[in-house]
Amino acid sequence: MPRIGVISDTHGLLRAEAVQALAGAELIVHAGDVGGPEVLDALRAVAPVVAVRGNNDRGAWAAALAETEVVEHGGRSLYVLHDVKQLDLDPRAAGFDAVIAGHSHQPRIERRDGVLYLNPGSAGPRRFRLPVALAWLDLDPEGLAAEIVRLDV
Repeated sequence: MPRIGVISDTHGLLRAEAVQALAGAELIVHAGDVGGPEVLDALRAVAPVVAVRGNNDRGAWAAALAETEVVEHGGRSLYVLHDVKQLDLDPRAAGFDAVIAGHSHQPRIERRDGVLYLNPGSAGPRRFRLPVALAWLDLDPEGLAAEIVRLDV
């Protein structure tokens, strides 16, 4: 079963615990606020990476990142953006199985109208009392399954 590691809001801090937790991923999706190209380079040492630009990603390196990405993997279609409030399409009508977004730093898994919405939380600097987390997305012929992984930091 294909597994995708999902990470967001690293803000330039890629923790060793996050890299270790993503071991075994076929693909890593970064949902923005990367913080620098070195974060993407380190993630690429684990697995291929698809990343979108977050509201704090600036500079020439960030200009190369799109604001949204469509990921086709394991027979599933995923729509990736940084802030779910910027979603300007109907994911179900567009044929997406899941929407992946970050921005809020709050891990969340929910289903709406047959679409999985996944926010892996923030794997970077801790904000308020929110957990430091990332997520796994399992692509099963029967459906999608997501799991939040809290990092012990």
